[in-house]
Formats: sequence, C-alpha cells, structure tokens
Amino acid sequence: MSIEYPLLVLLGAFLTFYLAKHSRFDGIRASSSLSIIAYLIFSALNLNPDLYAIIFFGGTFIGMSAPHRFGIYTVASSSVLFSILFEFLVPKLDGYGGALGISAFLSVCICHTCILLGAPRSKKPPPVK
Repeated sequence: MSIEYPLLVLLGAFLTFYLAKHSRFDGIRASSSLSIIAYLIFSALNLNPDLYAIIFFGGTFIGMSAPHRFGIYTVASSSVLFSILFEFLVPKLDGYGGALGISAFLSVCICHTCILLGAPRSKKPPPVK
C-alpha cells in the first residue's frame, strides 16, 4: 500500500465531515459533490481517476458517518483503518461497491466499538458532579 491511499481517504473523510456540518449540505450532498469534484480533478491531472476517485469516495463514506457522534480523532482513525481494509478487501470482493461499503462499515464499527470499550474520544466528556 502506498501513502496516497490513506491521504486520499483522510482528505475525503475530513472534507465531507466538515462540509456536512454546513447548513446547505448534509452527508449525502457533501459526499456526492466532493466525489464529483475529486473525479474531475484527478481526470484533469491524469492521475488514474478511476482508482483515486473510488478511494476518495470511500473516504467520504467515513466522513458522513454520524458527524454528530464522532470527532476528528475517530474520523482520522477510521480513515486509516479504511485504507488498510480497502487494500485487502478489494481483491477478495467482486466489484468496488461491496469493498467500499464493507470497508467503511468495518472501520467505523471498529472505532465505535473501541470508544464504547473506553478508548479516548475526540470530545471532552462532561464534568462529573
């Protein structure tokens, strides 16, 4: 795996995460518009637009996963985990759709499970009275 995969996933996840918090966007609009823009940029620069746009699009799945529930550390952890899972699941699954969905689901699910088991969160917990 090269360094481009985690960087593209992180870029897609954080752009979607912050754009989805804007009043005119929700997670789906942010993901779709950013993915189209990313594909056009990769295509204009001749940077293997099919592969890189798919990786970026998978990162947007992470960014639109419960933005009210997760913070920046969880999004970053899920993104890196997604890039690793994507690398190993794509050859095993038939087509990108299954690999993207399963990789995104597993990465967010693993990070959420770690939070439930006591891993530090991005947000400070409320003070105990």
